[in-house]
Amino acid sequence: MRVLVVGSGGREHALCWAISASPLVDALYCAPGNAGIAREATCVPIPVDDLDGLVAFAQSERIDFVVVGPEGPLVAGLVDRLTDAGIKAFGPTAAAAALEGSKAFTKDFCARHNIPTAAYGRFTDADAAKTYIRQQGAPIVVKADGLAAGKGVVVAETLDDALAAVDAMMADKAFGEAGTEIVVEEFMTGEEASFFALADGESVLPLAGAQDHKRVGDGDTGPNTGGMGAYSPAPVVDHAMAKRIMAEIIEPTVAGMKSEGRTFKGVLFAGLMIGPDGPRLIEYNARFGDPECQALMMRLKSDLLPALIAVSDGQLAHVDLRWDDRAALCVVMAANGYPGDYRKGTEIFGADAAETDGTVVFHAGTTRDPDGRLRAIGGRVLGVTALGADAAEAGRRAYAAVDRIDWPSGFCRRDIGWRAVARD
Repeated sequence: MRVLVVGSGGREHALCWAISASPLVDALYCAPGNAGIAREATCVPIPVDDLDGLVAFAQSERIDFVVVGPEGPLVAGLVDRLTDAGIKAFGPTAAAAALEGSKAFTKDFCARHNIPTAAYGRFTDADAAKTYIRQQGAPIVVKADGLAAGKGVVVAETLDDALAAVDAMMADKAFGEAGTEIVVEEFMTGEEASFFALADGESVLPLAGAQDHKRVGDGDTGPNTGGMGAYSPAPVVDHAMAKRIMAEIIEPTVAGMKSEGRTFKGVLFAGLMIGPDGPRLIEYNARFGDPECQALMMRLKSDLLPALIAVSDGQLAHVDLRWDDRAALCVVMAANGYPGDYRKGTEIFGADAAETDGTVVFHAGTTRDPDGRLRAIGGRVLGVTALGADAAEAGRRAYAAVDRIDWPSGFCRRDIGWRAVARD
């Protein structure tokens, strides 16, 4: 098969790494890819938002199957465009990707289908949002409705912080058009976890649980980021909890989307708050998480590609996946200053040499000079991922690899996996 992966981040590197191992693959391309992905696939310089260019490339190169990594092209309808062109693809249609593209849609959907989530209000008027916030009190959560690269959420500890978040999103356009409408939610308590499942519109196949770290600093301090690290499995998602998540959240979602004419085919990534009363949905993503995907792909022992094809073909009921019982942990190395302003073009030394058996350095924001020098061009740049008997061992191996990388212009959190390590 001739396969195209769309995207340029650590998630797409992990997907290319897994797919390239499939005996079904004759040729693997990635658009636009990055310096690390170039080891696994032929990178083609087509941006993820150039839907015309991506469809034209798939046609000209006789691509058999396209795997769409990031949320932007999914929400924009790339899978619809590919399907119309007769090209098979993995990922939801634009109508189904609304689960990620609009937080307001998802909250209303959960209310219609009795899926447990936080109490909320949705607003297009800032004054109305502020009145609601004053009525509810703090702490409270303010979210931009649309896509905001994982950063459009403010967990406000005080009323002043919440009111300022409304102004930042709606008046100052901190997240562009994503903040034209906002959602204000009840602050939920418990332990956060991520849960992934494949869905073909009818059947649902659970993958695995994970936990990520959104805050930029050790001890879960500082602003939210796209993710500073992750690990799988998540101890809080044991077998009994996974069954509840499937029965109370994932399965009703797939059934509800079908009933509303938005049949969901792809991967459902449920961000969850797990408290004394069980799991509640924080938000949905319509694609693999980043950096959770890096940890999941390290643990996956089965061929990924047939499972993705089965999703597209509606044959997921015939798929069974095997997982490594060991833990995987990913440490994200980011550019100094991230998630704020950061320098681009700084040189990284030793990334390839840092890899050992059971440790992979997945690339996100990287490029190579013609002479082979590796440079950082993004905020989140490397995802150093290792396997271990448990999270503590996986963490030791991942941080040992981090310490072999010489990048003075980068940093990482030093406590990825602390919840799991505390339980071990």
